[in-house]
Amino acid sequence: MNTRKKILIVDDEQLNLEFFEVMLSKLGFIVEKAEDGIEALEKVKRFYPDLILLDNIMPRMTGWEVTKTLKGDPKYRDIPIVMFSALDDIKDKIEGFELGVDDYITKPFNFSEVLARIRVVLRNRELFAQIAVRESRLDMAEELNEDIKNSLANFVSSVDELDSALAAAIRDEETVDKSTLSRLVGVLTEKTQGVRKHIAELDARIEKTLAEWEDLKKNEIGLSVLESQSRNFPHQELGKE
Repeated sequence: MNTRKKILIVDDEQLNLEFFEVMLSKLGFIVEKAEDGIEALEKVKRFYPDLILLDNIMPRMTGWEVTKTLKGDPKYRDIPIVMFSALDDIKDKIEGFELGVDDYITKPFNFSEVLARIRVVLRNRELFAQIAVRESRLDMAEELNEDIKNSLANFVSSVDELDSALAAAIRDEETVDKSTLSRLVGVLTEKTQGVRKHIAELDARIEKTLAEWEDLKKNEIGLSVLESQSRNFPHQELGKE
């Protein structure tokens, strides 16, 4: 599985862009840059990063405005954002978190801290994704279980009706006329066909659920593997650029 992560760096200071591009690329990340918020939104559509390092104070469009735009779009709202700001005001940080920012770093920053925060945010997003996969599988299991219970109830009802029809045929076998016999045969045939239909529908439902289940399993990562990958995020693919 390809675990290289894509990071979009958004900052109006060219020195910061170049610094992060060099450092993160050496550590195995795939890096794209944007010099302002408008360019960032365009890059997000083409690059679709796994994480955005976003400066807050920028011309044309602030980091808050970029965040609000992305979080308002279902296609991009799940992309994690780590925001930089020269402002160390708690109200500004709270506003950023309320907009959907995953983490907040005050300038001047320490690269080791930034790297650690990137690792934590990426790990958390991977964990959330795996939880979502497991919840989807549980939902499918619950739906299938409900379908099986309903189908079994239909089977029992159909069998009861078959038993009643057979009992009536046996009870009246000596006196039953042809029309009544024909009616009983029709009832038996109808109920038999109904049971076969229910069985076929349930079989198709089970096959469909199993196929969907397998598709989800292909994208599922074991928790132990996930934890190991998260610890190595910054070091993967080192030297392969």
